[in-house]
Amino acid sequence: MSNDPKTPEQRYEYGKSLREKTPLAAHAEWTPGTQRPDPVGLVEEQNEGRLAWLVPVRRTRMSASPFTFYRGSARIMATDLAKTPVSGIETQICGDAHLANFGTYASPERRLVFDLNDFDETLRGPWEWDVKRLAASFVLAGRHNGLDKKESRKVTQRAVRGYRKAMTKLASMRVTDIWYSHVRMDRLRDLIAGQEFEKQAARIIQKTRRKDSRHALDKLAEEVDGQYRIRSEPPFLVPLRDLGDKADRDEIQEWILAAFEQYLASVPDDIEHLLKKFHVKDFAIKVVGVGSVGTRCYILLLEGRDRTDPLFLQIKQANKSVLEEHLGSSRYRNSGRRVVEGQRLMQTVSDIFLGHMESGGSGNDYYIRQLKDWKGSANVEDVGKEKLIVMAQNRGWTLARSHARSGDPIAIAGYLGSGKTFDRAVVCRSNRERAARGGGV
Repeated sequence: MSNDPKTPEQRYEYGKSLREKTPLAAHAEWTPGTQRPDPVGLVEEQNEGRLAWLVPVRRTRMSASPFTFYRGSARIMATDLAKTPVSGIETQICGDAHLANFGTYASPERRLVFDLNDFDETLRGPWEWDVKRLAASFVLAGRHNGLDKKESRKVTQRAVRGYRKAMTKLASMRVTDIWYSHVRMDRLRDLIAGQEFEKQAARIIQKTRRKDSRHALDKLAEEVDGQYRIRSEPPFLVPLRDLGDKADRDEIQEWILAAFEQYLASVPDDIEHLLKKFHVKDFAIKVVGVGSVGTRCYILLLEGRDRTDPLFLQIKQANKSVLEEHLGSSRYRNSGRRVVEGQRLMQTVSDIFLGHMESGGSGNDYYIRQLKDWKGSANVEDVGKEKLIVMAQNRGWTLARSHARSGDPIAIAGYLGSGKTFDRAVVCRSNRERAARGGGV
């Protein structure tokens, strides 16, 4: 139960008073210090402990373009942001809120919803860090897609303005209304009605709804002697049968079954009951993402009533958040639980199969989620200004909603005010140009 007796008016004035310590215009300031760590060195240090045979894949994916490098550079930006001014208001933050880390998935009620969808770095911290990482990602997306400086600035400012305006709206809402609010994909399509890509959006929605475990079975598995098993497509998909000798495989299989039991203990009783209706059929290492490449990421193929009733689960290694270097350790000893609890706090609805575990032998932590459940994300390649503006608006709103769930939207709204000073500070020219170099602020 909250012990804070402040009225909404007092909370708003408190947020407003923080401008005296940290003026809104101060968010335009950032200069690399003389002791700034080498950005590439920060990325390379993260390869320690990763699967060595996948490290070259990570380097290749990050080097494809400035934007793909940025996707894997959360640690670089966290290091830069640690030296920037903040209001002092904290909330649960994503830690890697770039524009490609938003997407669709199915709610438990089987509705297609839109939200943040990557929480590997989540931690409690300054809300400004997420806003600035989101803004910088639109700078790079605009540049990558051929927008001139003026257009890129307009798109980026729309994301920051969307966040500010959404926070003002959220500050006027009841606590439970904030908690329940979410973006359904049909509402998102309404926002772009009349645009030239409305039909394209409808096709994407239809295609996304087909992405379930049955679809994953067709893509990731093959039928052998009347049974399904995961395909072998090294180095991106390596099934259990291709891992080491028989002794190694037996040891891995034993670990899988023990890990699955530990995972069951982390989910609600009703989900545990549901999962016990399935049994494990196969297991594989699967390469995912950009920055995560090289960490241990596995997929499990489970079978329910028969071979036509598959369920794919993903087991993903969870390391300490890159934010912990600057904000202190998470309250959760298990990094997998840190990811799970942060995701549940920031998303309106979450995957019912979300859970966590740890491996006593290796010391690694993991979180588990469904691999395919209407999951989809926007393609940021070859995207024009109008579509980027729509993406900026919905991501700004979604990020604000996520922050409002765990933070104080009234105080944040009071700090931001109704003017454009904060928007312009974050999107100032010097800040924008620096953002595009080396993944930093």
